Amino acid sequence: MKVMITGYGRMGKLIEKTLTSAGDQVVARIDLDNSTMLETLEKVADVIMDFSNPSFTDQVIAYSSRTATPLLSGTTNMTALQHKALADLAECGGPEGHGVPVLWASNYSLGINLFMHLLPQVATALEDWDIEITETHHNKKVDAPSGTAKSLADAIDPEGNYKRVDGRSGNCGVRSKKEIGIHALRGGTVTGEHKVDFFGNDEVFEITHKAGSRQILVDGAIGAARKLILKRPGLYDMESLLFGA
Repeated sequence: MKVMITGYGRMGKLIEKTLTSAGDQVVARIDLDNSTMLETLEKVADVIMDFSNPSFTDQVIAYSSRTATPLLSGTTNMTALQHKALADLAECGGPEGHGVPVLWASNYSLGINLFMHLLPQVATALEDWDIEITETHHNKKVDAPSGTAKSLADAIDPEGNYKRVDGRSGNCGVRSKKEIGIHALRGGTVTGEHKVDFFGNDEVFEITHKAGSRQILVDGAIGAARKLILKRPGLYDMESLLFGA
């Protein structure tokens, strides 16, 4: 598999190391310092693996559109317009109005995606229980709450019927049944921990996922990329790739 990496930070470098060890070829490494290459570079890869930041997203989408290169994105904290641009790219954004295979996920860990697959079932069974999400990450993470925490909330409440409450402070009043609290902790070198608590009367049910290293994200992303390049144009997520939804 020939791969273009956009966003050459810690994730990008670990992706390259893992791909090279597996016999794959990294044909381009694009970051902010050489991003103008995307304006003229022709198609060189089977897939783009993008783990950059939202300030770079529009350029990556434009390149994918011009060259019809499948795009796997793990960039979080994108705007609603950028998510719409990904959907448009998948549907008709390629050359001559053809779509492009596109996959976006906030987290490529197999465990997290199983977590999100199970959550709707748990939430339905415990529909009258109070729901709180807690995420913990290292002290270098710049955004909060994490993209994964937001995705967990979306898995519980895909229709947006619950108010999302980012932490609580002061005289915030009695907790509503129709809210999901999301709390962010930062410290040390924690790769990533996510917990969803369901609080009932006299009992608590919780699901927790702990990431030991970034390698689980890299392995999941590379596995997803191998599947994506075999897909027809369209917008995919990990749910559809793993569980055929």
